[in-house]
Amino acid sequence: MLMLFLTVAMVHLIALMSPGPDFFFVSQTAASRSRREAMMGVVGISLGVMVWAGVALLGLNLILQKMAWLHQIIMVGGGLYLCWMGWQLLRSARSQNAQTAPAEEVKVALPKPGRSFIRGLLTNLSNPKAVIYFGSVFSLFVGEDVGAGARWGLFALITGETFIWFTLVAIIFALPAMRRGYQRMAKWIDGLAGVLFTGFGLHLIFTR
Repeated sequence: MLMLFLTVAMVHLIALMSPGPDFFFVSQTAASRSRREAMMGVVGISLGVMVWAGVALLGLNLILQKMAWLHQIIMVGGGLYLCWMGWQLLRSARSQNAQTAPAEEVKVALPKPGRSFIRGLLTNLSNPKAVIYFGSVFSLFVGEDVGAGARWGLFALITGETFIWFTLVAIIFALPAMRRGYQRMAKWIDGLAGVLFTGFGLHLIFTR
């Protein structure tokens, strides 16, 4: 059983370290806004992972196999949301490009309380990596021989590992040096993030 936990922990860490929408959302929010806003996004992402892990432990792979239409809805809906996020970032990059004042003097409007939490949650729930990972790879490690106690342990492991990893990402990208670097290259970073989010979304929509 210990080997199962170590294997799942290692596989999940590799999945977390692979850059995707969650990583770009947390890093961009921490660098452009504040560590507090990024941490609200981390909580939202962790809640999304709790949803995916819970459903996977209940048999997500079987559900998706028997209900193909549900899989299509998840993929298209997630793709549309990621495209919307990408469009917002591209608009932000374009508006910053039109600024005549130095980047250091640009005042960034903070979102309303809780908005980063909602965006973090929706970004994770619409994450193509989450659908693929929890629907196939993660499900392979949870056979019928895995008891209820072990399943709860895996659930806690996945949630805790996700929260710790993205907390580190938020802390690092909220450092003054990282924030100064973001301010100097804000339009390029937002533009790149916008292209990536849009790419993720289009990939979900057209390759489902």
